[in-house]
Amino acid sequence: MPPKLYNTMTRSKDEFVPIEPGKVSLYTCGPTVYNYAHIGNLRTYVFEDILKRVLIRFGYEVNHVMNVTDVGHLVSDADEGEDKMALGAKREGKTVWEIAEFYWQAFRSDLARLNILEPDVWCKATDHIDEQIAQVRTLEEKGFTYRTDDGIYFDTSKLDDYGKLARQDLSALKAGARVEVGHKRNATDFSLWKFSPKDQQRLMEWDSPWGVGFPGWHIECSAMAMKYLGERLDIHCGGIDHIAVHHTNEIAQAEAAMGHAWCNWWMHGEFLVLPKAAGDDDDGDEDAFTKMAKSGEFLKLDLLVERGYDPLAYRYMCLNGHYRQQLVFTWEALDAAASALGRLKRAALDLRAGTSGSETPVENYLAEFNDAVTDDLNMPRALAAMWGVLKDGKASDGRIYATLLAMDPVLGFGFETMQAEELAISESQIAELIAKRNVARQAKDYATSDAIRDTLTAKGIEIMDTPSGTTWRRA
Repeated sequence: MPPKLYNTMTRSKDEFVPIEPGKVSLYTCGPTVYNYAHIGNLRTYVFEDILKRVLIRFGYEVNHVMNVTDVGHLVSDADEGEDKMALGAKREGKTVWEIAEFYWQAFRSDLARLNILEPDVWCKATDHIDEQIAQVRTLEEKGFTYRTDDGIYFDTSKLDDYGKLARQDLSALKAGARVEVGHKRNATDFSLWKFSPKDQQRLMEWDSPWGVGFPGWHIECSAMAMKYLGERLDIHCGGIDHIAVHHTNEIAQAEAAMGHAWCNWWMHGEFLVLPKAAGDDDDGDEDAFTKMAKSGEFLKLDLLVERGYDPLAYRYMCLNGHYRQQLVFTWEALDAAASALGRLKRAALDLRAGTSGSETPVENYLAEFNDAVTDDLNMPRALAAMWGVLKDGKASDGRIYATLLAMDPVLGFGFETMQAEELAISESQIAELIAKRNVARQAKDYATSDAIRDTLTAKGIEIMDTPSGTTWRRA
């Protein structure tokens, strides 16, 4: 059953056809390892994980490559400012290499806690300097570059279709912050190789045919993707913020170097957004929400865990929204997701206890699920199919559980290995949730109050409201 996937390049949802039958080359933009990933970043990786799981489910052999940006990503996401790795090293008093290794491992830990499958190939920018230099030389030989006093730049005026992914006029296309007047010929030109400042030694720099320096951010992805996946790629993924600059520039340099189209499918995940604080107009934007990068908040997965949430509650929350639609994060929404996940876990454990393990799935619910996930990864519909079979009063426990197991390779909740102790909750966490519920009740916020009660119920905690206050007991 070939999935139908939305392609940012064509702005249409079409039946996916790989370059080589039965095989998929998949490149996903990875982390810049100068700090922890926040949960807005992680939403993109959950979407990409669902994509990969769906492709595997329907018989494709997926070769998944993800980069690790450990050099070249400047704070402006364009061509000026300090390297993010250098900023991280200064912030923590460590070497850039120590920073890179620590935050890469932290990112991998976040993936594991969210049940996100790791890529088949991790590729670090600093391990592929030769490949990046080689691609810049190819572009130079073909006449697509020019030299300034601070680096080697790609001349976007040499491409008739530059910016085709973003579909914006070049005058409006966001190219990031400009370097000072006299450096770039065009506002959209971007650096391929930056020279080290003559008056100081950089923390990361290499010899090159043009002088000592370091690669630009964009060149790493096209150079490494082509090394591991070849000159024609099935799917390239990332966040929606990559469309106008990073992926636009990847396409320009890759297709200029090769002389032909590069990626068949471009897929992008929308932002996780936060409600704006009162008085925050986000530079005049009248929208009620702002993306996490602009919010001033930096919500790590560790913070969710410290507050007593199972990381998979966040995965569940992500699946509640379509990857191409903005998802609003509130603690109340996370409470609701945690409550639903708790009910789901308890149901799965009860069903598993009453099955022989030889039953077959309930086909109509499984068909609904398959239709949903192959319809551009429609996970809200997929979750509805999952809850449908759980509420079915006619199917046996064994068949319902078999259906959950058949859905789980895409959902990624781990029904088969789930343990009862995962539902445990400490007394301090119970007290904190009851206090939050009391505040909500006093404010007549009954939706939040009910969501917290559901969360506690799912954890096996029964609460009783009495004239002298709220008490609780383990069910």
